[in-house]
Amino acid sequence: MSRPRVFVARVIPEAGLAPIREACDTDVWPDELPPPREELLRRVEGIDGLVSLLTDRVDGELLDRAGPQLRVVSNYAVGFDNVDVAACTGRRIPVGNTPGVLTETTADLAWALIMAAARRVAEGDRYVRAGRWRTWGPMLLLGSDVHGSTIGIVGFGRIGQAVARRATGFGMRILYHDLSRATEAVERELGARFATLDELLAESDVVSLHVNLTDVTRQLINRERLATMKTNAILVNTSRGPVVDQVALFEALRDGVIGAAGLDVTDPEPMAADDPLLTLENCLVVPHIASATHATRGRMASMAAANLLAGLRGERLPNPVNPEVYDRG
Repeated sequence: MSRPRVFVARVIPEAGLAPIREACDTDVWPDELPPPREELLRRVEGIDGLVSLLTDRVDGELLDRAGPQLRVVSNYAVGFDNVDVAACTGRRIPVGNTPGVLTETTADLAWALIMAAARRVAEGDRYVRAGRWRTWGPMLLLGSDVHGSTIGIVGFGRIGQAVARRATGFGMRILYHDLSRATEAVERELGARFATLDELLAESDVVSLHVNLTDVTRQLINRERLATMKTNAILVNTSRGPVVDQVALFEALRDGVIGAAGLDVTDPEPMAADDPLLTLENCLVVPHIASATHATRGRMASMAAANLLAGLRGERLPNPVNPEVYDRG
């Protein structure tokens, strides 16, 4: 009996690759950069399963090129805005993702950005490396206190609540905004108060974004909303780049409308080396590394492999994005 053919769109940790290679004829894209579109389309021809990344657009064109034998798409990510889920569902192809696995690790990175932006850590490092540190000074690189301040969390799912748990250790006042309120038990446990988005932006010293990218959240933080924030406020985005209007953010940081920003995600990705935001000392940008720990990326790989192999066996995926495919007659 022939083994299923699988394309893995980038090298992922061995915790995921090893079981895939053991069970399948596996083609792995070896480069650091994602496969160009035409190469991706060529590589998927005739495959039974696909492990995709956020950088790979899985749409009707790709599904058609793959062919009707394609049984599963396993996205190596929690998010899946790169996948046309409706197109997959229409072809009865289950789509898997890796939910939950990066909650705590992403919350850690959000806090790294909060602390680094508030205390000007990256700016201080550059200052020393440039040979500018001559003495201790009472006015040198003054930042903002985090402890005892107000944090506003936009999107209060798993990651938003994990950020809130960490905020309790800093004695912070916690506001949150979401489409629906958390339970009274969660609010009580975290000491969090529901607020409208306008209230949250106006009252928060730190605003941390944890929303999915949808038509509603695209450029949720725009010029008008930035103008309602405190002049010393810190904006942190570990969700998706297009949630923030980056042109408006540049202007707000340049003109002192808000104090600082820490970005793990940008629009587009990667950010161009000549992007105006990179000229600002009060903007910290890192290359989408919220889940980038050995342990978390390994667990993501294991989950992606489990989704892929279950789909190839005709079994229900452990983490299906479109469970409705199993309800179709």
